Amino acid sequence: MPYSQRKLKHPLLEVFGFPVDNFSEKAVKYRENRLCPYNNKVPNCTKDKANSPLGVCTIREGINTAIVCPIRFRQEWMVTIDAASFFFSPGTKWTTLTEARLNDINGHTAGNIDIVLVAYDDYGKITDFGALEIQSVYISGNIRRPFEAYIQEPELMYNMDWLSKPNYPRPDYLSSSRKRLVPQLIYKGKILNVWSKKIAVALHSGFFSTLPQLPRVSADIAEIAWLIYDIELKQETNQYNLVHTDTIFTLFQNSLDRIVTPEPGLIDDFIEVLQGKLDKKLEKMEINDDDINKTIDMLL
Repeated sequence: MPYSQRKLKHPLLEVFGFPVDNFSEKAVKYRENRLCPYNNKVPNCTKDKANSPLGVCTIREGINTAIVCPIRFRQEWMVTIDAASFFFSPGTKWTTLTEARLNDINGHTAGNIDIVLVAYDDYGKITDFGALEIQSVYISGNIRRPFEAYIQEPELMYNMDWLSKPNYPRPDYLSSSRKRLVPQLIYKGKILNVWSKKIAVALHSGFFSTLPQLPRVSADIAEIAWLIYDIELKQETNQYNLVHTDTIFTLFQNSLDRIVTPEPGLIDDFIEVLQGKLDKKLEKMEINDDDINKTIDMLL
């Protein structure tokens, strides 16, 4: 079984664009110079800290993978090509503008749009645009420690055992949706929807699978295109490629309502939790009462 398909004992899968067991001349050059092969705004990786970048592109939990850097989705600009096919008619001239600030009517910022695709005519005048949001996954735990342990001696540490270490890093899908995806849709998404502008959301298949099932519509009436990607290992080069695996078309408000509306569990289960807490509290109170009574008896 290839190394990258084993159940690893540490979370690192891709570092500075290459699998951790890739020791080719190119991989070594990218690690030593902290380079990013995925069209970052500068040649170097700038994740977390520009002067000490956290060069982790993807992590693994068991046999599952998670893309944890949004720049990873820019490989060969596939994500913009897929978004453009949703936004514009075939043959449209378009380009990309990054980090475009979006304000409300009062001039208060609703945040920056990751990538805006703009269509333009022969005179360079904008004729249409669409917003592309890229959603990588947050990490719970500490990913920098295993990264730094690996990067000091890659050929020695690529197969390290990190399972017993505290704060073992794992993908945090719940925080990724509640703290990033939902606010993006509520603030930026609602403004764009009022303007009747389409939205594309790019995310890894593992992340999308944790969302509620969204009501689908046909592409011609869709307001959001969910662009789903995976990474696949190319054995000859021992390097992963980003692969577009599916597109889900939805309406804006239907998707937002579905994501932000929780599915309530049984009230009896919650009462059982409360009862357990109450039993412990009453038991502690009884113990304290016994101690007080004993202290009074001793004083008398």
